[in-house]
Amino acid sequence: MNVALKVKAKKRRQLRVRKHILALGERPRLCVFRSSKHIYAQVIDDNQGRSLVSASTNEAEMRGKTFASKCEAAKEVGKLLAARAKQAGVDRVVFDRAGYLYHGRVKLLAEGAREGGLEF
Repeated sequence: MNVALKVKAKKRRQLRVRKHILALGERPRLCVFRSSKHIYAQVIDDNQGRSLVSASTNEAEMRGKTFASKCEAAKEVGKLLAARAKQAGVDRVVFDRAGYLYHGRVKLLAEGAREGGLEF
């Protein structure tokens, strides 16, 4: 498959998921980005157009820790993001999987955020 077609297909999946999420505009959006090595998550307030809190495996706080797998690291990122969101006064979010399947690292990040106290 051509790279340009892959990018277009991913963008189409993102928009398909996001159009349902943005209809619930009263809650911030927990958006996930997954690369081959790292996972990134941020809580975004779409009304103000700014990111409230973020967490990733690529930041200094997480790089110092050793994990058995990338899945375990994703769950820890979810817990860290939930703790930061609680400090910022956010306790309810809408989960935006950004076109990724709700499986593997994306699912474990969501479970970690739920364990940390976020409600979605």
